[in-house]
Amino acid sequence: MTRRSRAREVALQLLFQRDLNRRIDRDVLERFVRERLRDQTLVPFCLALYDGVTAQREDIDRRLAETAENWRLARMPAVDRNVLRLGAYELMHTPETPPNVALNESIELARRYGSADSPAFVNGVLDRLRQSPTSVE
Repeated sequence: MTRRSRAREVALQLLFQRDLNRRIDRDVLERFVRERLRDQTLVPFCLALYDGVTAQREDIDRRLAETAENWRLARMPAVDRNVLRLGAYELMHTPETPPNVALNESIELARRYGSADSPAFVNGVLDRLRQSPTSVE
C-alpha cells in the first residue's frame, strides 16, 4: 500500500463515519487522522480529500446517481457509496491525480472494505463517470 493509499483509506473511514454522524467536531476528525497516519505529511492530503468530498457532495451524488444506472445512492452499501464519492471527487476535482490512479485506488478500497461484488461495481460506475464528457472541471 502506498502512502497516499493509506491517506485515502483514512479519508474513506471519515466519510463512512460522516454518513452515520454528521456532527463530529473538527478537532476530533483531525486527531483521528493524525493518529492513523504515521507520515504526518499526508494529513493535509487526507483532510483535503474529506473536505473536498464533503463540499462537493451534492454535485458528486447527483453525478453518481446519473452514472449508476438502476441504483439510488441511498440503496447502495455505505462502503460502496463512500468509495464512489471519494473516487468521483478525485476524477472530477483533482486534475493532479491521473484518472487511472483514482480508479485503481477506488477499486482497491472497494476490494479491502466492500463485498465481493464491490470492486466490479465501483469500477463500472467510476469508469462510466470517467468517460463522461464533464468528468473533470
